[in-house]
Amino acid sequence: MNTPLRIDPLEDDLFREQFQSFAKLMAYYRCAMMEIETKFNVLNQEFSLRFDRNPISSIKTRLKTPISIREKLTRRGIDVTVENIEACLNDVAGVRVVCAFPEDVRTLAKALLKQDDVELIEKKDYILNPKENGYRSLHLIVAVPIYLAHEKRKMRVEIQLRTIAMDFWASLEHQLRYKKDVDFTDEMAKELKFCAELSAELDRRMDHLRESIHEGK
Repeated sequence: MNTPLRIDPLEDDLFREQFQSFAKLMAYYRCAMMEIETKFNVLNQEFSLRFDRNPISSIKTRLKTPISIREKLTRRGIDVTVENIEACLNDVAGVRVVCAFPEDVRTLAKALLKQDDVELIEKKDYILNPKENGYRSLHLIVAVPIYLAHEKRKMRVEIQLRTIAMDFWASLEHQLRYKKDVDFTDEMAKELKFCAELSAELDRRMDHLRESIHEGK
């Protein structure tokens, strides 16, 4: 049975041993994020040459904090161990790719998944099927190899692909919904969902305009 990982400031020999294993695993996840980020940067350069524009507006990476990891495993009733982090969580490493147009989201996702060293674990299309609150994004869980001095390891990374409009709405929705000392009402939720629909309409119009300009050439 695995010894639970105790993320606690009261260090002893056992904690230090677990912490070293934890730190090593987090380093592997950072390497995986760099691999994915590099792949998207290469695609961005290629599409820039082909279409005379950059489809990617920005790329952000994030690693779950120890507290967040512990809370998620605990909610699922899973022992908090280094082994269970890798075995049971898909979103420890995250990469968010913000694109100019909805079509870019599909094109980049398709190009990434065609690469023979990228394995698709799970796909959730919240653009085709938005969440109840209006959230839209394309989520991919992939496994990608990282090459170390003496071994090759496959690490899982959560990728979110969304447009600038989707990212703008999601960022502000989070700020408003979870503002401290404020009761978030049903009316506020309806207004946010309406804003999400306006955002989706903006994406559709901008994509249509892009297509019209492309056809005009």
